[in-house]
Amino acid sequence: MATAAPRAADNRLNALKRLWMSVTAGQRGRQRLSNTILYLLLLGGSVTFLYPLVWAFATSLKPLPQLSYDPMGLIPLPAPLWSNYLEALTSQPFARYTLNTLFIVAANIIGVVGSGALVAYGFARFRFPGRDLLFTILLITIMLPGQVTMIPIYVLFARIGWIDTYNPLVLPAFFGGGAFSIFLLRQFFMTLPLDLDDAARMDGANFLQIFWHVIAPLAKPALVTIAIFTFLGVWNDFFGPLIYLNSKDKSTIALGVYYFRMSAFQFANIIKWNLLMAASLVFMVPSLVIFFLAQKQFTQGINLTGVRG
Repeated sequence: MATAAPRAADNRLNALKRLWMSVTAGQRGRQRLSNTILYLLLLGGSVTFLYPLVWAFATSLKPLPQLSYDPMGLIPLPAPLWSNYLEALTSQPFARYTLNTLFIVAANIIGVVGSGALVAYGFARFRFPGRDLLFTILLITIMLPGQVTMIPIYVLFARIGWIDTYNPLVLPAFFGGGAFSIFLLRQFFMTLPLDLDDAARMDGANFLQIFWHVIAPLAKPALVTIAIFTFLGVWNDFFGPLIYLNSKDKSTIALGVYYFRMSAFQFANIIKWNLLMAASLVFMVPSLVIFFLAQKQFTQGINLTGVRG
């Protein structure tokens, strides 16, 4: 009888251990199954989104006859034609188009980041009559389609003689930088404590010095985010240069690809899609490089931007 009780206790303990191990094993199995399903879904989504890019790259290396009988193939036959890129880039003055685009992009980044940050700083740090009403009107303009203001703005620029110049594509960026940029930066500035301003003011700093030496360094992630958005928007902009630029020597890369499509590469209703894909991929590379190089700052700027206000 004395040894039966400890044996019963040991049996119950062993049974509990086996039950716990089975429950734990079941949880681990379900976790592995859910992780496997998640990874498969992510892999399928990645393949879905990457396939057009891979197909475009493969098409850019194909000889033109292969496109007629194997348009969806991913293997250039008999061998990849890297000369397609050289032929595509020399068929149009893409070097000139690149310089024009870089000038417009650089000017817009300076204007949007600089003026947008100053306007957002005013909305976030200063209190003045009608501030909230003005900010509400600013947010309403985000919902206004560009097609509504396109004709009035074009007429305005035409009357002041800005057509076929870079002014319509550059100067508006220096007047606030756009409603979205102001909104994003203002929300970020409002997450910064006002004690920083008070401490700098006690040291004798004025408002501009506070902005330049205190607020701007802390807002680097948000400023980089706005710069990335501006770069992508201006680099890929096709409609603006198409409307305001008439001279071919002032065209951007987006217009250059369009001219490439409509030029001598169309003969007897046959388009050299391999060369067109080569030019398009070269046009796409800077956007991908900028995004991946600044990805950390970009994600940090989005995560740290608050929604207070």
